[in-house]
Amino acid sequence: MTLTPSATLGIDFGTSNSAMAWADAGGQAQLIALEGHSVSMPTAVFYPAEEPGVHFGRDAVAQYLNGTEGRMMRSLKSLLGSSLLLETTQINHQRISFQDIITTFLAALHERASRTLGGVPRRVVMGRPVHFVDDSPERDAQAQQSLLQAALAAGFEEVSFQLEPIAAALDYERRLSRESTVLVADVGGGTSDFTVVRLGPGRLAQADRSVDVLATTGLHLGGTDFDHKLSLELLMPLLGYRHIGPDQREVPSRVFFDLSTWHLINWLYQQRALSQAQGLRSNYADKQLHERLMRVLGERLGHRMAYDVEQAKIGCSQLDAAAHMALPYIEAGLSARLESGDLREHLADMLGRTVACARECVKRAGLSDGAIDAIYLTGGSSALRPFQRALQSEFTDVALVEGDLFGGVASGLAYSVV
Repeated sequence: MTLTPSATLGIDFGTSNSAMAWADAGGQAQLIALEGHSVSMPTAVFYPAEEPGVHFGRDAVAQYLNGTEGRMMRSLKSLLGSSLLLETTQINHQRISFQDIITTFLAALHERASRTLGGVPRRVVMGRPVHFVDDSPERDAQAQQSLLQAALAAGFEEVSFQLEPIAAALDYERRLSRESTVLVADVGGGTSDFTVVRLGPGRLAQADRSVDVLATTGLHLGGTDFDHKLSLELLMPLLGYRHIGPDQREVPSRVFFDLSTWHLINWLYQQRALSQAQGLRSNYADKQLHERLMRVLGERLGHRMAYDVEQAKIGCSQLDAAAHMALPYIEAGLSARLESGDLREHLADMLGRTVACARECVKRAGLSDGAIDAIYLTGGSSALRPFQRALQSEFTDVALVEGDLFGGVASGLAYSVV
């Protein structure tokens, strides 16, 4: 495989999963295998305690779930634009910033691209959501700058950015035989983004596609927020969330909110947080609930619980049937169950906000539903059945087209001219 100077590398650095693709000018984008034959990889980093080195993706998740001592990191993209990004955390007797951990993950992508392609294209287009941070242009710009710095530090050279829903549209366009006006719905782990765009085979050769983008909207809400809500409703009550103590008040809830949030879980394992959690014991009427909480924190089981919720959500959605979560690692015989009705009920508010964002995009484009030829779905969370049903209910006569949920954005980024 010979890279030409015109080659472009597209990097979809996602909250939950990442992917890469490359293309020569005018050529077909090709996804890059990142783990075995898989072209997507969980955005996960694991630092083992007993040996040097770092594990990434499915390997990182497996190391953690198999009980290897160490530190697990996920949802790193959620920290962009946050003051936590430059905070340091203790890893194997070293203080490492979360910015450096993002760089480490991107460096792993760089190494895998180089190994597959025999080098890395100088020209790189990275995806970015419509909003890294809602309602704060300053923090949003800071988030993109932080990601740029991490990419450059990881060894990438000429780095530019493209909106992720536009990239998805550019990938979908290659499959169209006629001109169409499409609403692209890109629902990932951390953000939901929408674009109304004109697409068609006759537009492929145009270098500047800005005139074809009719509107974009987005909000900082996605799959990890769905997991957070489900964890609060289904698992955290087993540890004392909403439990009424002897003073007839609920146990303070901060620890449960953090324990349900991927990128905050590690903070709860620090000694100060453990002491604060231990201090909650007097707030419990049922001491067994507190003992479970302390076992989860003391044995660092938070990420395992988060993983179980995520898998239950996926299974319940795919099969449209109840999903069982066995929790013997917390307590023998302990379990939880996610019903299809629970999935709809607990996520109704967030799905409503997401669909409203889609409606706002069509409104900003100045179009009626009849002018939309299709809604193109991409991003792993767009496969969620309750989301698809809510979207179809809002746009009753518009066809839903499911694209390459995990590779479409990366391919579109490789086609981008920015």
